[in-house]
Amino acid sequence: MESLATLAALAAVAVLGMVIYSVARRGAPALSLDLFTKLPGVDPFGRPTGGIENSIVGTVVITGVATAIAVPVGVLVAIYNAEFASPRVADAVRLLLNLLAGVPTIVLGVFMFGLLVIGRGQNAFAGSCGLAMVIVPVIARSTEEVLALVPSSLREGSMALGASRSRTMLTVVLPTAVGGIVTGTIIAVARAAGETAPLLFTTALFASAVSFDPRQALGSLPLVIFFDSEQPSQFAQQQAWAAALVLMVVVLVGAIAGRLLSLRTRRQIEKAR
Repeated sequence: MESLATLAALAAVAVLGMVIYSVARRGAPALSLDLFTKLPGVDPFGRPTGGIENSIVGTVVITGVATAIAVPVGVLVAIYNAEFASPRVADAVRLLLNLLAGVPTIVLGVFMFGLLVIGRGQNAFAGSCGLAMVIVPVIARSTEEVLALVPSSLREGSMALGASRSRTMLTVVLPTAVGGIVTGTIIAVARAAGETAPLLFTTALFASAVSFDPRQALGSLPLVIFFDSEQPSQFAQQQAWAAALVLMVVVLVGAIAGRLLSLRTRRQIEKAR
């Protein structure tokens, strides 16, 4: 059984290695300064040229707005669940968070399309709201786990000195757990940055210009990969592989950074105990 478990772990790592190698082999030749600094266009013969600057900027704007929406909601839900809710209510909230985390992202995209797009037109804010619904359960569950690791002696010592429960949470518990909260946020944002389905319904009709206005439809790396990979042009397909490589690197770096911060936070909490 130990050998089978080892083979299963090696198989999982091998699949990841093959994906990374395949994307890097096809995407690396298309990486250039023009890819990051030029807008998409066409030459006099109708062939696509340029880069994906507008989609990179759009990805930053969309994920930034989604993070600004999701982090306060997720952290507040976790605080309520871990510190103030009754056991029955806390179990119900955890169940709902798990259900939200399991909802297919295309369903979230359709929901946001009906709620924020119909009658208003496609816009990046609707896409950010769809990604925020992906991020919230991840942040809430990870933050709740980190809050549970904070030693109860810190809470008891603060309240023994006369601090209220809410003041103890704000001045003692949250500063101790902030590293874990940042870790969960990084992992959640890295996951949401690669989601395509919510953006297809909310911000797919984007212009090729660079814009920072979330009220407009903005491009993004997942949409570039989706649309360019279906083009007959070899240049567009290579650009799709390059965008996939950029997105994969962002996700991998975010996941690794989140893991390192998680280990550091656990060591700090262990020292506090």
